[in-house]
Amino acid sequence: MFRRLVRLQGPLGNILSPDKVCPRNQQLRCAVNYSSALGEKRRFYKDVSISQSEGGLYEVNLDRRKLKTPGGKLFTAPNEAMAIAVATEWDAQKDTLKYYTMHLTTLCNTALDNPTHRTKEQMISAALKFLETDTVCYRVDEPPSLVELQKNEWDPVLHWIENRYNVTIGSSSNILGPEIPKETKDTFRQHLKSYNFWSMTGLEFVITQLKSVVLAIGVIDRHLSVEQAVLLSRLEEEYQIKYWGNVEWAHDYESYELRARTAAGALFVHLSSESSTIKRKLMQN
Repeated sequence: MFRRLVRLQGPLGNILSPDKVCPRNQQLRCAVNYSSALGEKRRFYKDVSISQSEGGLYEVNLDRRKLKTPGGKLFTAPNEAMAIAVATEWDAQKDTLKYYTMHLTTLCNTALDNPTHRTKEQMISAALKFLETDTVCYRVDEPPSLVELQKNEWDPVLHWIENRYNVTIGSSSNILGPEIPKETKDTFRQHLKSYNFWSMTGLEFVITQLKSVVLAIGVIDRHLSVEQAVLLSRLEEEYQIKYWGNVEWAHDYESYELRARTAAGALFVHLSSESSTIKRKLMQN
């Protein structure tokens, strides 16, 4: 198998030399299963690199170990950008590995292992169910100040997505939420079909973080920044904090974590959607 080592700059530091690959008979021992790690583990590698296989996929190497998924598959990224992003997560770890901070690695593992054995169509259906309880569609009817705040902050985003996709969504203070027209669901279903399986994995992750299809698509379409989307998803909580005060460090930490997860999910969608042409240069003596 032809294999070339891709030289990395910046945070990845020095790369491994071409001979530092995991021998075939040692691949089982080289598996890195981190899904079961609930705490932290000491960093067991020094260098991180990526290499490209003959099939055009990219692998991540930790010293002489080939990274593998929790399901035991060889970890492969669909393009160089994704591989660099994952490798950067591993290289950024210090003395101990904080697996819960490695969101891109986790999303790749989910796409590769597909532990719930779902199809893209099932993922789309699950995502669309969030429309029925979308954060920006569920409104309160009191107090008046919060009613006004929701109207001022959420209505512009709601109007944007309705105009952008020529759909009707609406909002409601009824406990059942707004009744989403079938035509709206059909339009979004058709739109989501344009995403590949990996991109849908990332989009669904963003939707679950923000509890909103509207805000998630706003981030992916670059209409909203991650910070804006997170603030809008936490509008009621921020309102309560303003009136009742902040809990010592807890709310800030939760907001920070939500921003990190949302940003990682959005980046994963964009990296998964990237199409790259593999060019090979033949060397002749």
